[in-house]
Amino acid sequence: MNRTPGRPLRADAERSVRAILAAAERVLAEHPGATMEQIAEAAGVTRTTVHRRFANRQALVDALATEAAAKLAEAIEDGHPETAPPLVALHRATANVLRVKAAWGFALGPAAAGSEPAARIHEEIARRCVELLGRIQEQGVIAPDADLEWVRRVYYALIGEVLHGEPAHGCGPAAAGTTTTGTATAGTTAALDPDALAARIVDTVLHGVGPRPAG
Repeated sequence: MNRTPGRPLRADAERSVRAILAAAERVLAEHPGATMEQIAEAAGVTRTTVHRRFANRQALVDALATEAAAKLAEAIEDGHPETAPPLVALHRATANVLRVKAAWGFALGPAAAGSEPAARIHEEIARRCVELLGRIQEQGVIAPDADLEWVRRVYYALIGEVLHGEPAHGCGPAAAGTTTTGTATAGTTAALDPDALAARIVDTVLHGVGPRPAG
């Protein structure tokens, strides 16, 4: 973002930046090759205003990726992973993550993966995820010899499949609000019921799909 270090934006400038970023997510989710002019039009500002805030298109995409990563970190923090009962924290964080990822599909996707600040946030999120899984492991829910990094990757994969998979019979995300590029849209969130899906994801990660022991 083209800002003077150490000087916070005025309230009107901050609103302008938020409007541009929100418009960029909407436009780029539908048309990844959209121009700065198209984003400016969607944001209701002039092209000059966009260029005043962002030096070029890549700077805008990087800022968008960083903003979305920060939203993801906030969603996880809302689950209180260090202090809440670990299973409660995992469920709440998962539901929150589904909501954020559905709303910021482009910014959290591969097309916006070049931002170094965003990458650092994602690394911290991964670290906290492994720590939370470690708390669950201490409770005996995860096998003591399980590779927690592998568990994290499986957990991430399930979230990705929920949002971007294309199950048959029109009953999944592809039929409930994804774009032609496979990016989840904001409308997906309500259709998918993040709380119910979070319960299924957590149950699958922790217990698999095999038969449960009797009793």
